[in-house]
Amino acid sequence: QVQLVESGGGLVQPGGSLRLSCAASGSIRSIGVMGWYRQAPGKQRELVATISSTGNTNYADSVKGRFTIGRDNARNTGYLQMNGLKPEDTAVYYCNANLLTMDYARGNYWGQGTQVTVSS
Repeated sequence: QVQLVESGGGLVQPGGSLRLSCAASGSIRSIGVMGWYRQAPGKQRELVATISSTGNTNYADSVKGRFTIGRDNARNTGYLQMNGLKPEDTAVYYCNANLLTMDYARGNYWGQGTQVTVSS
């Protein structure tokens, strides 16, 4: 069984920073692409950023220059450093990972989400 657990969300003022973490645990052989998505009230879930196993990154235009995605392959953990937060960044943030289990099954997994609220 595989589990992704996010942490680090919270309430922050505009211009502030937060660091989200995503810890993957369970029967994991390897992790491919990891990503962060977000969903604001009344809106569809959208891509924020992705990172490959070799460190190639991709960002939504709305967060380029403000957010940085990273990962620690040895710890099966992903990160999202968010700087210069804006009210429009308010959403539930979800971690996603495409991974290979110990019995060689490949699948796409999601965390439970963590709330980020940017407000004065």
